Amino acid sequence: MDIAIQVLEIVAPVFLLGLVGFGWVKAGHDYRVDFVTRMSFSISVPALLFTALAKAELDPDAFARLAGASLIAYLAAGLGLWAMLRAAGLSTRTWLAPLTFGNTGNVGIPVAMFAFGETGLAQAAVIFAVMACLSFTAGVWIVSGGGSPKEAAKQPIFYGAALGLVFALTGWELPLFLMRSLELAGQMAIPLMLVTLGVSVARLTVSGVGPAIVLSLLRIAVCGAAGWLGAWALGVDLSGTHALILQMIMPIAVTSYLMAERYAAEPERVAGAVVVSTLVAVLTIPIALALMLPDAGI
Repeated sequence: MDIAIQVLEIVAPVFLLGLVGFGWVKAGHDYRVDFVTRMSFSISVPALLFTALAKAELDPDAFARLAGASLIAYLAAGLGLWAMLRAAGLSTRTWLAPLTFGNTGNVGIPVAMFAFGETGLAQAAVIFAVMACLSFTAGVWIVSGGGSPKEAAKQPIFYGAALGLVFALTGWELPLFLMRSLELAGQMAIPLMLVTLGVSVARLTVSGVGPAIVLSLLRIAVCGAAGWLGAWALGVDLSGTHALILQMIMPIAVTSYLMAERYAAEPERVAGAVVVSTLVAVLTIPIALALMLPDAGI
């Protein structure tokens, strides 16, 4: 019963804020997703990543291992999912990037923070930064047939995470007024991302529910195993292993639909998968947390 309560305390705020956004749209109110998303990923999320990492007491070796393990995990997940899609006769251009790069931002970061505190937040930030770099390079290349490392270099979240790691590892400190300003900006990120997730899900059209459920469950198995493999390969500690597996099994991101829409990669089917995988996550994330929390000693 104690574990059930702990899990509820972790996931309830995440899904309740998502429901706020969902209900807001269904009530007929306006919500400019493009504006909020641009503000979040240009200002509040980079600020959150910077402050979370800059304040963390980092073991350089542990976080280097976690970053390397994240890279291995995403490469292993991509290969496993590519083989699965080829065997099923499904389009890798449509499905490989959405299935590989989950919603580590809108959902993964708040879940990690609520579950594992400041340490979990810092670990999730490292994994999110690795995922974002891969998504804006390899992910764009898969969907569009072209891509460039310059895409990742244009993203403020990359610099927020990189500078946060530099400050943490060197012991540098910003003036207090500036750090507090960044902390305030970062505090906007999580509620904005969760409400926007709910808004986006409310506006998507669900199609192909059956196949989407199968794909959602298969990606959880493949990505979860890839997360464990990456952590095992580099000897990541238990808390880092939990953080990596948890991030890897996050649902398909709304940005995958936006990318599919931009490059005409079956956006309707991807939209359905986003909605279905998010609903599946309502069950799978609590199950994963229930398995992890006893080992974490929380």
